[in-house]
Amino acid sequence: MIDKLVDAGLPVKVCCRVLGVSSPGYFNYRKRPISPTQMRRQWLTGLIREVHLTSRGTYGSRRVHAELTIGMDVQVSERLVAVLMSGAGIYGLPGPARIKRVRGLVTADDLVNRKFARQRPNELWVIDITEHSTPWFPAVVATG
Repeated sequence: MIDKLVDAGLPVKVCCRVLGVSSPGYFNYRKRPISPTQMRRQWLTGLIREVHLTSRGTYGSRRVHAELTIGMDVQVSERLVAVLMSGAGIYGLPGPARIKRVRGLVTADDLVNRKFARQRPNELWVIDITEHSTPWFPAVVATG
């Protein structure tokens, strides 16, 4: 935070005083070498960017994690991959909508065997069931 304020043109001592940080403590922090954990996270972020670009920007954290652990033999948790991707602004494409199936619920039979063409009017009537609400699926309002 102090670095951003200093880059904006404010004096270091004023920033430290306002934020309640000692000036020597801030300068010691600036001189400190990068920690091994931070170094590994930067390295992993680079690998994540590489895998994401290789996938043409489609992979999300689960697939990037799989590519890192299985394909590149890098030991990393899926949670860390998700955190690093979010921090770097890397996002995959959304996947298909997941439908929650209810076990034991009998569905209607296909009485026309998927053949909807008929010779005359009023031989076959079909309906889009998404317009009718059920306890499991609320009614969908079509816009157009």
